[in-house]
Order: sequence, then structure tokens, then C-alpha cells
Amino acid sequence: MIRRLALFTLAALAPLLSSLPQTAWAQAAAPAVELAGVKFPPTVTLAGGTLQLNGAGIRTRFVVRVYTAGLYLQGKASTAEQVLAAPGPKRLQVHMLREIDANELGRLFTRGMQDNAPPGQFSKFVPGTLALAELFAARKRLRVGDHFSIDFVPGTGTRVLVNGKPESDLITEPEFFNGLLRIWLGNKPADEALKDALLGKAAPAPVTGQN
Repeated sequence: MIRRLALFTLAALAPLLSSLPQTAWAQAAAPAVELAGVKFPPTVTLAGGTLQLNGAGIRTRFVVRVYTAGLYLQGKASTAEQVLAAPGPKRLQVHMLREIDANELGRLFTRGMQDNAPPGQFSKFVPGTLALAELFAARKRLRVGDHFSIDFVPGTGTRVLVNGKPESDLITEPEFFNGLLRIWLGNKPADEALKDALLGKAAPAPVTGQN
């Protein structure tokens, strides 16, 4: 009798459960990810839609942990090509783990874009690259705990927020965001291990409790 009741209940609920948006399932099932004390939520909201955490990792330079980064997309992607071709809004979230000269970081970003740009494409990124360089020059230093996100919305452009506040004018060149992503996902990435992590190939341990 109990078995029949359980089966009847599941059958009755099935249409309701199947009608739930996939993002609702993802938000309920996916845990937060914590790296070096920085927590990346499983989902974020951008331009009125929900993005899922595709992957997160730590940028290491000369064995020093510099920052953590997390990539948010509308759906999962396991290759750089899939990320670059993915439709909809995207976000790259960065949290600093050590203090760094902001101009130095800006120069590294510019070099990374140059090294990974498709032939003849870097000239299209120049206006956005200059805007990014001006932003970092104005900040002078990024300190431990500072964080910034680079948000892309199709048809609108790319905007940089530092510690949750918009710090740049809208960068309208549609190619700029993907050019920036290639710093981490291109053929000459800043950090191979971080590239794999952002693509979800190296899954960090989920958060199991509060600090």
C-alpha cells in the first residue's frame, strides 16, 4: 500500500518537476565553490538572466597565488571554442589574493590579449584595451580582497565593475570580451591550470561549511 502511494505521488509530481526551469535545478543542486577563502556562488544574475558557474581556479605566478577567477555562462562549456561561441551574457569574476600594481596587471592583460589574438584581430581590441589600461592606471594598486568582474551583454557591450561598482565606460566593441577571455582560454594562456579550471576540467572542492 505504501509502495503504491509513493509511486502515485511521484507520478503526480513528475509533470510539475519537469516544468521547472533548468536554472532552478542547477541552483538547487550545484554547491558553492571555495578557493583560498573566496567563495564563488553556483549562479549569478546578469542582464535579468541567470548564469551558471562554469569553473573557477587560482592564478599562480612564480609559485605565488595572485588571484582567483570564476567564469559564468548561461550553460556549461568544456572547451575554449564553446565558451567563445556561447550565446548570451557572460561574466569573469576575479578576486585578488595579493597586492599588485594595477598598471602591471593592465600591462599583463594587454600582452595576454596580443599573444592570443587571432591574426590581424588585435587592432579591433585597441579601444577597449586603452579603456581597461586607463581604469587600472586610475586604481594604481589592487589590494588583497579587492575584486572585479568583467561583464558582457550581447548588443550592449562589456563593463568592468571593481568591488561591485562600475569603474569603466561601456566598451561597445563586440569582439573585445572574447579577446579578453583569450588571456585565460587562448592557445597561450596566462596559466594552463587556471584554463582547465575555468573550463570545468579541474573541479575544486565544494564548500561544506561556513568559516
